[in-house]
Amino acid sequence: MSINVATGEQIERLKIFDVKDVQQLAPGLELRNDNGRANSATLRGVTFDPDQGTGPAVDLYFNEVPIDAQTAFTAIYDIDQIEVLRGPQGGLRGRTAPSGAITIRTRRPNLSSIEGYVQGTATEDAGYNVQGGVSLPLITDKLAIRASMLVDGNRLNQVRNIVRGDRSRSRTESARLSVAFQPVEGFDINVMYQYLNADNRLYPQVFGPGNPVIGNPAVGLDDRYTLAEGRSRFINNSHLLTVNAKYDFGPVTLDFIGGHQETKLTQYGEIDPGNAIHGYAPTQITRSPYNVDSAELRLLSNNDGFFNWSIGGTYSKQTGNVIVDSPLDYIPSVPGVPVPVAPIFPLAGLISIPVSAETYSLAGSIRLQPTDQLTFEAAGRYSVISSKQFATISIPGAGTFPIVDFEKKSHPFTGSATLTYEPTSDLTVYAAYGRSFRAPTAGVGIPQNVSQDLAISKAERSNTYEIGLKTAFFDRRLSLDIAAFYQKFDNFISRFTGIATDQGTNIDFNGDGIPDGVFVGPPDGTVDTNADYNYNGDATVKGVEATISGRPMDNWDVSISASYVKARYDNAVLPCNTVDPVTGQSVIVPNPAFGGVNNVSYCQRDSRLADVPDFSLTANSEFRFGTGPVQPFIRGLITYRPSVFSERQQFRFPHRELINLFVGVRGEENKWEVSAFVRNLLNQNKITNISFNNATITGDNVLGGAGVIFDSGYRTVNLTNPREFGLSGTFKF
Repeated sequence: MSINVATGEQIERLKIFDVKDVQQLAPGLELRNDNGRANSATLRGVTFDPDQGTGPAVDLYFNEVPIDAQTAFTAIYDIDQIEVLRGPQGGLRGRTAPSGAITIRTRRPNLSSIEGYVQGTATEDAGYNVQGGVSLPLITDKLAIRASMLVDGNRLNQVRNIVRGDRSRSRTESARLSVAFQPVEGFDINVMYQYLNADNRLYPQVFGPGNPVIGNPAVGLDDRYTLAEGRSRFINNSHLLTVNAKYDFGPVTLDFIGGHQETKLTQYGEIDPGNAIHGYAPTQITRSPYNVDSAELRLLSNNDGFFNWSIGGTYSKQTGNVIVDSPLDYIPSVPGVPVPVAPIFPLAGLISIPVSAETYSLAGSIRLQPTDQLTFEAAGRYSVISSKQFATISIPGAGTFPIVDFEKKSHPFTGSATLTYEPTSDLTVYAAYGRSFRAPTAGVGIPQNVSQDLAISKAERSNTYEIGLKTAFFDRRLSLDIAAFYQKFDNFISRFTGIATDQGTNIDFNGDGIPDGVFVGPPDGTVDTNADYNYNGDATVKGVEATISGRPMDNWDVSISASYVKARYDNAVLPCNTVDPVTGQSVIVPNPAFGGVNNVSYCQRDSRLADVPDFSLTANSEFRFGTGPVQPFIRGLITYRPSVFSERQQFRFPHRELINLFVGVRGEENKWEVSAFVRNLLNQNKITNISFNNATITGDNVLGGAGVIFDSGYRTVNLTNPREFGLSGTFKF
């Protein structure tokens, strides 16, 4: 397999305090959080947005238990190892995923001795990270516990709110207790409980000429300002329990993996981030419970010879009732007047989305080794995936109206096969095949009265073919891994955000002379809202990945990894934004190639599956001076990302060269270390995400006709964080 590994020692030395920073060690991997809530992962050019409601394209495991991105992508501590597995996953364990998986493994208790560590870090921009852990054997070689904790804070995107007199900030607190029990030889039980609370107050950054008519001043990128009057806050309160048990019977081993996750996600999202209407702060509140139970039981043979096998089954269930309080306010407006002509009439829509999903699967594998050099492995999985989603919107005075009513049961067969040949002890070549599947899903929080294709996606299937080699040189001082792959997607599922939508006619349902936010009939030519949709399109992904690493000299370690991936749609018809060249505002343009109801514009695309460049590179190195009890060192971490043009955003993202540099000293046997570091050494302020057009609010035209657009004069944007200096110290015992 194609794998990138970050050990716990590397994570500590490179001051990686958040899972998202692991992308610095794995080319082609991009982990992002643009709004403080929705964590997205991209690997091999394929992206995933957790708001899709589908299975992830890049799956996540915590101590082998599947976990959601919202909980996994937080501050990390006391980690044993993180692996980035590339290509289709789920033949033997967990869930099926088309692009890869990220596995996070925490440190387990030491059964024989007391050990632990303490690490503290502070930065000039009010960043701090204090973490530590300790193992205590209660019964030597039989029973031990490990306790660890974390307190982490930072200023996120470094944005200052010049209206509220506040700024973005984050604080994460977490504690973990692990128990290891080995009552007899061959019987291992490891149980972990973790509590985590993360509070992110992330204001959306804006820039642009502003709108002097309403008093919005010009704002530059380097200002890092926002004018939002409402709250932008995301709170994650999570409990996680994992159980790993293994019993060796001699000929076979019985392996159990179980998990329970209970998470409450609460988001306060400002709908007028550019302050297009002063004194108006519409805030959408989303409450998302994430309750998941999972169990996996496997029986594996322990043969050393020609034939090995495994068989197992998995079960998982997710429940929860997502509640969205969405403003549907009536904004009296007249064309040409830059402010509402009368007081805004508050209306609130309550969207309820009960979620129930269950998965059963049976999996098996075989491993044949006819010679010491040749090995064939194959795994297959049959799954039954059931999903129920029912969404309604309740409008005071008007009633309750359905948005989505979706129930689906899928029966996919997925798996993998690999042929491996090792002509020498320093060379391995392989050829692999993988088949993946993602079940269809209903859109969460989509607008009322839109067409079925926007409400419910189709199932996705993909087939992947890969060849590769792994070799070593110079008495194994250097190693080279290289892989080439091709993947074909049928109905790839992606999420399209901020799509201008015509919901039909907004009617006065209760007869009080004010439209209630209830829409009926076909599109009427008016853009009523911007919304996010899941949608399908055929696609292909092909690329090459390579890593060269090693120790050319006893005091010098180096690793360089590069990825070139071309991930494109195949003439797919997809939701898009189209702009009136005269007004510069979004309009709906019917597409004859699509047909049907055009609640949105549709464009025929051969574009990228994600707004990432084809090529990316990462490199890290450490050079040590001397061999005494106190050893000075210098280490660096470099990531390179070329510029890339986004058809979705109609914007060229600039190239980025991010350099992190560390200088310090460490004690004998790495018992302690003190270092100074600088992140983003070149102080690059590069755009990483940008809105399609200016942040606007649509008012209701009291004279009839299309809604009036209030323009803030700003686009919302995300930048790389500025240069930051820090100090860190670690002590191990």
